[in-house]
Amino acid sequence: MSGKKTILVTIGFVLSVSMMVSAVSVLAVSRYYSRIQFELLNQICTEAAKQDPEAERRIAAALKEYTKGNSGGAKQGLLSELGYRSFDFSGSLAGYGMLYASAGFLTGVLLFTAVFLYRSQMEQRRILALAEYLEQVNTGKAAVLSVSGEDDFSRLEDEIYKTVTFLYQTKDAALQAKKQFANNLSNIAHQMKTPLTAASLSVQRYRQDADSRHLQQAQKQLWRLNHLEEALLVLSRLDAGTLPLNKEETDVFTLLVLAADNLQQLLTDSGTSIDIPESGEIHITADLEWTMEAVMNLIKNCIEHCPGGTVHCFYAQNPLYTEILIWDEGEGFAKEDIPHLFERFYRGQNAKEGGIGIGLALAKEIVERQNGTIRAGNRPGGGAGFEIRFYRDYCH
Repeated sequence: MSGKKTILVTIGFVLSVSMMVSAVSVLAVSRYYSRIQFELLNQICTEAAKQDPEAERRIAAALKEYTKGNSGGAKQGLLSELGYRSFDFSGSLAGYGMLYASAGFLTGVLLFTAVFLYRSQMEQRRILALAEYLEQVNTGKAAVLSVSGEDDFSRLEDEIYKTVTFLYQTKDAALQAKKQFANNLSNIAHQMKTPLTAASLSVQRYRQDADSRHLQQAQKQLWRLNHLEEALLVLSRLDAGTLPLNKEETDVFTLLVLAADNLQQLLTDSGTSIDIPESGEIHITADLEWTMEAVMNLIKNCIEHCPGGTVHCFYAQNPLYTEILIWDEGEGFAKEDIPHLFERFYRGQNAKEGGIGIGLALAKEIVERQNGTIRAGNRPGGGAGFEIRFYRDYCH
């Protein structure tokens, strides 16, 4: 409420209470003065009767005529002895006094109720306005909080505005720091690219003249560094939010087959087979290339943990999500590794030599940025397994 409305509400409360108090006071004063008048008249008639005994009869007759025969009760004095009370002499004046007092009191009650309801309505509007503002803050659409005047909610409004402003500043600072980190990561990856290229060319040049065993080791390390450089570039783009994901209708079976085809050389070298049964035409809304990269990382992990075995794939769909399962026939994950499998640069106890611990983290980032989830664990029958869920978007 504004300052003027607050003043009007205060005046309304004061006026209504004043009217009720005044009505009660008038009624009390009226009764008090009626009792005083009765006692005075009682004393006068008593004294007159004492001075002239005949006067008592005439007074009684006059009083009976005036009060139309009303009598009752008992008090000291002639009037009391004759059975009269104080309100017998008030007549219509007492009735009017009671009527006016009741009307004033009722008017005060109605005014108080109206002012109370108006104030409650204004407070409810203020609470709803602040609640809507906080909802806009949560959705990132909040404008500058306008000042609505001085009232009981002004301090709360001021504190909310200060808190929201601080949160926005903190968010901007965090985004800036995240962007700076991604830029630094990208710069590091680019700085690695030049010496890696030069080293690769040197290894190729001296391949015929040097020990093939040392050259093979050098090539292996160069491949590892080159893979690290590519992964760092992708992660930096993910962190900065600049990795383009072209979401479109993608057939799940096609996705799995393409991922397996890209790993055909690794499957052949390790003597591992892959089983992808066709379960009908099922589509997800995702970027084919990057989702295939995520699936390849999961299949590659299974290949490394069950050389000579079989990697299994399965997919299905329900009204809520599309599920993709990938598992192997190996020994499975160590229990202490499971909570950390998707952490960047984490390498488990049974990790293959030469790995850098980015593949699973990259897969998780890609899946989660496309309204999906990914989990890893050991299967009851043995072997490690991955579960991907792409949830359906009902907003479109």
